[in-house]
Amino acid sequence: MDTTLVIMAAGLGSRYSGGIKQLARVGANGEILMDFSIYDAIRAGFNKIVFVIRHDIEKDFREIIGDRIEKKCKVEYVFQELDKLPEGFKKPEARTKPWGTGHAILMCKGVVNEPFAVINADDFYGYNSFKNLHDCLVNAPKDADKESIYLSGYILGNTLSENGGVSRGVCSADKNGNLLTVTETKNIRRENGGVTSDSGELPEDAAVSMNMWGLQPSFIERLDEGFEEFLKNLPEGDITSEYLLPGRINELIAQGRANAKIVMTDDVWFGITFSEDLPATKAAVSDLVAKGVYPEKL
Repeated sequence: MDTTLVIMAAGLGSRYSGGIKQLARVGANGEILMDFSIYDAIRAGFNKIVFVIRHDIEKDFREIIGDRIEKKCKVEYVFQELDKLPEGFKKPEARTKPWGTGHAILMCKGVVNEPFAVINADDFYGYNSFKNLHDCLVNAPKDADKESIYLSGYILGNTLSENGGVSRGVCSADKNGNLLTVTETKNIRRENGGVTSDSGELPEDAAVSMNMWGLQPSFIERLDEGFEEFLKNLPEGDITSEYLLPGRINELIAQGRANAKIVMTDDVWFGITFSEDLPATKAAVSDLVAKGVYPEKL
């Protein structure tokens, strides 16, 4: 069965002193975090990569990673731009903030027609996460009357940065592992021997989302419906609200239109949320190569 990995990379360009943080070289041969995600996804069984980018970074993006990946599997590009809106809607003049992850995946309409996984461009997820999601996608119920949605769930303590607070989707689920809600929670950090956030204390073993989802192509239609409603209900003058994947999935679950499962993993996240994260991320990659998890050169 054909399966696609969609990588949300339209947010590239948030700079720190070392350049574009998501394109920082973390491997001994110049690999970036996306190289490891793509390597894991291909060996897990995904056979197409779709990059969601912006037109203004296309040239650099192709040179840094896209052209190399095209030699390994089929690659396509879609473009997330502020003015890509449904008929009858117009971008607010003062808006500069992207429309969010739901809008990013909506850009895949007509390009992604097979089961697919979604990830961020600047996170390390681990092979098991890709393998678990791929197995769920190929074994998902056919012709189900509800959307079949899978979330790769991480243990909160495995996803924290030592250099500052991070945002994570904190999950609630029933005893059978059915996802009930994902709540965006900001500034999660270790403090006084525990884990806290802007919303209060959290258990270190809480299940959290790193925006790694397994979805069916029909889900893009559900996104389409929801985006129009989002735009209709946007308060006048609001130029910052985002149309997010977890929000739309929460709606579908609440409406009884989706069956969502959390697929837990023990994989440890690392990334470059802060420039200070780079040395630790390089060391983590080097350790995985030394242990034989990844070859010396991808």
